[in-house]
Amino acid sequence: MRKTNLWRVLSLLLAGAFGVAAAAAAADLGKVIEERNDANAEAVKSQQRIDRLSDETEDLARQYRSVIDQIDSLKVYNGQLERLIADQESEMESLRRQIDQVQLVGREMTPLMLEMIDTLEKFVQLDIPFLPEERSRRLTGLRDLMGRSDVSDSERYRRILEAYQIENEYGRTIEAYRGTMELDGEERTVDFLRVGRIALIYQTLDSGRAGVWDQASRSWVELPDAYRSAVRQGLRIARKQTAPDLIELPIPAATEAEQ
Repeated sequence: MRKTNLWRVLSLLLAGAFGVAAAAAAADLGKVIEERNDANAEAVKSQQRIDRLSDETEDLARQYRSVIDQIDSLKVYNGQLERLIADQESEMESLRRQIDQVQLVGREMTPLMLEMIDTLEKFVQLDIPFLPEERSRRLTGLRDLMGRSDVSDSERYRRILEAYQIENEYGRTIEAYRGTMELDGEERTVDFLRVGRIALIYQTLDSGRAGVWDQASRSWVELPDAYRSAVRQGLRIARKQTAPDLIELPIPAATEAEQ
């Protein structure tokens, strides 16, 4: 009996010992697991930091490459700008030389243009006296043009050439116009007929009188009545009131040039 109780006591002691040991082991295991979990959590956080740093590094790398690309582009652009600036400076220098040349030509052209106007004026004075007011106004306009600072030399020259062309055209056209002249000391309104530069004829509005300009004597010569019909026909042709036709008009004989 006493032996049985001893075994019971031993069993209880052993069970208690194993229980204490198991409890201690369980406590150690829990601590290990907790530490492991903490380590895992820390590892996750570390990995997250690594990933974040990797992303930031990649972003910085992309930004760096972008900046490098921009720098390269700016270098190319700056090179192009330098070439453009150099080209513009060359162009400006060329323009300055041209301006200087134009100013020089302008100084040389002014006497020539004034001489051309003088020559044209003398020509008009010596020509048959048709459209005297119109031609005089044109010459006055040219002289006024030469005194205006807002008109370029090229425009002055163009207008002078235009006046020469107009005078040249008179020699190839016929024209009828109405004007005034002095007859027997009285101002009369008459019709003028110009045939190129070879004939300038007048006729009174009632067709009662007609005359032709004699360039040799620089005076008007009265025409016989036989020419009245032809003069009227010439006026109608010049005004395009009838079809062109052959008419007999008095043409003063040309004077021979002095040898």
